[in-house]
Amino acid sequence: MNGVSTAIEFQRAGFRLPDGRALLAALDLTVARGETLVLLGRSGSGKTTTLKLVNRLLDPTDGRVLVEDRPTTEWDPIRLRRRIGYVIQEIGLFPHFTIEENVAVVPRLEGWNSERTQKRVRELLDLVGLDPARFAGRYPRELSGGQRQRVGVARALAADPPIMLLDEPFGALDPITRREIQEEFRSLQRRLGKTMVFVTHDVGEAFLLASRIALLKDGRIVLLGRPRDFLASRDPEVVAFVSCLRGAEEVAAAP
Repeated sequence: MNGVSTAIEFQRAGFRLPDGRALLAALDLTVARGETLVLLGRSGSGKTTTLKLVNRLLDPTDGRVLVEDRPTTEWDPIRLRRRIGYVIQEIGLFPHFTIEENVAVVPRLEGWNSERTQKRVRELLDLVGLDPARFAGRYPRELSGGQRQRVGVARALAADPPIMLLDEPFGALDPITRREIQEEFRSLQRRLGKTMVFVTHDVGEAFLLASRIALLKDGRIVLLGRPRDFLASRDPEVVAFVSCLRGAEEVAAAP
């Protein structure tokens, strides 16, 4: 990444279970500030393990992971996680909090005053396409799945973290809503310019959202590059994923 500052770096990073089984092995990977790196792969390939090494939900058993040039093991876990937005498929909104209260959780933990917090919440609800006048006072049960996912993204952005981690965030949505939110997310990333690491097993989603894609298999990177590099590759695992994309295009074009 010549001339570009680094947000996250994996240096021969690995993670082994107590029985010695490796979920991730010798990962060398640099994520530049402001890029969206997509971790693509089948279930069990090591995508989520890679993500959890960034915010210290796991510590590497081999090598190192650096965030902002500092090993994660030297960060206080709470301070590190407050600098990293985290969005998951299940969203995890607090059911007895209003939408405003859910989005405000981290700013309040950071000691923001009420006026600043309320202003930030309303800015973010606007940003993710939810009218604050309509949605701020509602509860999660009163929202659709797509709306709740938007709240999850707003909450992750609330304290303006420089890094975002997203683990299959749109996987539970119906195809139409998922596509709409993918497009909105891509527009949001262009406006915010945050460093994002995004996990998916959907090659179409990877091609739509990624600056670069890292394809993982059995805890190792098979290919790291841009979508055009995947289209040119003859690696069997890459071909298998690209064929899924082409198969969908062929179905869409059929009479």
